[in-house]
Amino acid sequence: MKKLYAVIAVILAATMVLTACAPKPGAGMKAAEVTDMGGVDDKSFNASGWAGIQQAVTDFGIEGKYLESQQQSDYAKNIQQLLDEKTDLIVTVGFLLGVDTATAAKANPNQKFAIVDYTYPDCWPGAVVGKECGSDVDLPNVRGLAFQTDQAAFLAGYLAAGMTKTGKVGTYGGIPIPTVTIFMKGFEAGVKYYNQKHGTSVSVIGWDNATAQGLFTNNFESTDDGRRFAESIMQEGGDIILPVAGPVGLGSAAVCQETGACLIIGVDADWYDTAPEYKSVVLSSVLKKINVAVYNTVRDVTAGKFTGGAVTYTIADGGVDLAPYHDFDSQVPAALKAEIEQAKKDLISGALTVDGVLGQ
Repeated sequence: MKKLYAVIAVILAATMVLTACAPKPGAGMKAAEVTDMGGVDDKSFNASGWAGIQQAVTDFGIEGKYLESQQQSDYAKNIQQLLDEKTDLIVTVGFLLGVDTATAAKANPNQKFAIVDYTYPDCWPGAVVGKECGSDVDLPNVRGLAFQTDQAAFLAGYLAAGMTKTGKVGTYGGIPIPTVTIFMKGFEAGVKYYNQKHGTSVSVIGWDNATAQGLFTNNFESTDDGRRFAESIMQEGGDIILPVAGPVGLGSAAVCQETGACLIIGVDADWYDTAPEYKSVVLSSVLKKINVAVYNTVRDVTAGKFTGGAVTYTIADGGVDLAPYHDFDSQVPAALKAEIEQAKKDLISGALTVDGVLGQ
């Protein structure tokens, strides 16, 4: 009997060694990100995409890297470098890489791509393919990762309307592109819904969905612009600000912290975690879980289940959400929290829609 136990012990030990030494499912696979000009440390969507690749490195044993773009001409160069390096999955980040990604995908139909915040076809009548738009047809080797961020921004607008002391809240964007204005649209809708529910007249500085006009810094880099825009909104009476401009918004957070006259609602990631130096003024954040979308795409490649086409993450599947209130949790009234939770449930069920509120 002792000999039998000894044999079993040896077998179990050998099995454990073999299991430990077994290659992970993605061993040898390469995935890489091409950032936009915000850089990989933007504390926003470039950083979130890179976090998804890093998690895949840990879980699947893939090789991961990133290339930062300093100017628009770097987009095509960086994509080509990754093609030359035989990268299995190339992840490009943002609207501005739409044309270059499509051009490379068409020229390399066996290469797998994913692009954050963009889907194909993206052309409009009269647009020049390859210059003004990327493709007028579906691209089977590109997965477009889209996010219904207006749903989460709706909750942020409702929160802001319920927390403002001045009756005015503000927002501004980096560049007036759909992936930026969708936040601003949802934010305005949330404020409007709060007004409908409470008979209030909270106003939004910086965006008017009816005219599609708003405030834009026209870049995603200048924290000085973030400071100026926050100061301008504060001068108009705004005390809660949603900056949809990547690192630019950190300039606004700095102003709020220095003056104590405003609060910030972050975007893309939870700014309480990604910009902890400003956590004292971060009321909440509109979460766009790019890391999850990128991670899922890498996982599908390692499993041989990659497909092209658009994949849209929503509030129903947790791909977008409103972050916790963190240090402000005790200051957000229980009734307001309950109303936001109900609005979230209604957005998930379809009983409430952003367009429906804006159309009223």
